[in-house]
Amino acid sequence: MNRIFILIISGIIALAYSCRTGDQSARKLEVENYFSVDSSEIAVMAYYMARNNYAPEEIPVGKLTHIIFSFTQVIDNKMVFRNPESGEKLRQLVLQKQRNPGLKVMVACGGWGGSGGFSDMAATEENRKIFVESVIDFINEYELDGLDIDWEYPGLPGIGNPFRAEDRENFTALMKELREAMDATGKKLTLTFAAAGWDKYFDNIETVEVMKYADYMNLMTYDFVGGNQPFTAHHTNLGFISIDDLEGTAYMQYINDSILNKDEPDWQPRSIEGIVNFCIGLGVDKEQLVIGAAFYGKSWKVGTIRENGLYLPARGSQRGWLSYAAIRDSMENKNGYNRYWDEKAKAPYIFNMSDSLFITYDDTLSVKLKARYAIDNNLGGIMFWEQSQDTKEENSLLDAIFNEAGNKE
Repeated sequence: MNRIFILIISGIIALAYSCRTGDQSARKLEVENYFSVDSSEIAVMAYYMARNNYAPEEIPVGKLTHIIFSFTQVIDNKMVFRNPESGEKLRQLVLQKQRNPGLKVMVACGGWGGSGGFSDMAATEENRKIFVESVIDFINEYELDGLDIDWEYPGLPGIGNPFRAEDRENFTALMKELREAMDATGKKLTLTFAAAGWDKYFDNIETVEVMKYADYMNLMTYDFVGGNQPFTAHHTNLGFISIDDLEGTAYMQYINDSILNKDEPDWQPRSIEGIVNFCIGLGVDKEQLVIGAAFYGKSWKVGTIRENGLYLPARGSQRGWLSYAAIRDSMENKNGYNRYWDEKAKAPYIFNMSDSLFITYDDTLSVKLKARYAIDNNLGGIMFWEQSQDTKEENSLLDAIFNEAGNKE
């Protein structure tokens, strides 16, 4: 379709939407771009937490097909905000559709620290009915385009949540009932769920059954290494790494002693390429798979300073999380910090010899390669956690993704 015609139609849609909301300020928002799953090579999804440093009007929504406001929680079997102030922030985000009428604004339920109510809610048909009805009411109240279920995790404790063996079947029932209720609205609502980026997760869900009801599975292909791991490694690498690739490293000895010889004899290093192939092997349609990028880094202090810091013993557990904006501003080839590239992992990392700090993260090259991988392999798209951690300067992480995915001409 002619681009000028699309923008004219988009402007008409935007004006109609602003009149419907009754918000006078919304009428001042101009269409910046029409970007949607129909005009893009792939879906480009941002998770977004409303932080003081990144207001909704600052988000480059013209480069996104979906944005997922995070988080609601399950409380008394209903989907609600724990903080009532979040409602107004969500409304402000929905108004940004004026700037990209092709954008789908969704809400996420759960998250690492907010999944405690899922298992009990999903355990009975009565409780699920209460939840599903609350979801539809919520979607209607905020004029949303869909829901992301971020249950971390069915059949597993996550941060210490209630869980049960029956979560496996109950998760399927929940997704089925959500799909049916969302379809019954007559609107084209999107249903997604966030899945862990490691294979043990899939022992606890009926993957093929669940995918009958979900539009996309958002693979959380980050945090591949946990905060308590006493070795440095990549946390969001695209490239497949085999056990053989780690031979000769100090990390390999740790794997032999602490993983392979204990309860995970079939363990393999994690990667996006690895988990995507695993999911396709389970029978998942590749067009429903959305891979993840990290707009943040994880850091460790290295115990023995040598080489470039990768696959070395750490002094204690993870030191913290750093936004990409902070990394680029003061650590990417600056102030004694050197950026390195692992061709096998297709991932960058940073090491400072003087203070022994190692950082694993995504940069503009690695997210570009992830977007290209999704396109070349006919995947559903790419998502990232999370928008407010990107730089506001030019050549941001989102810019790198958008420039690769782009609008189809």
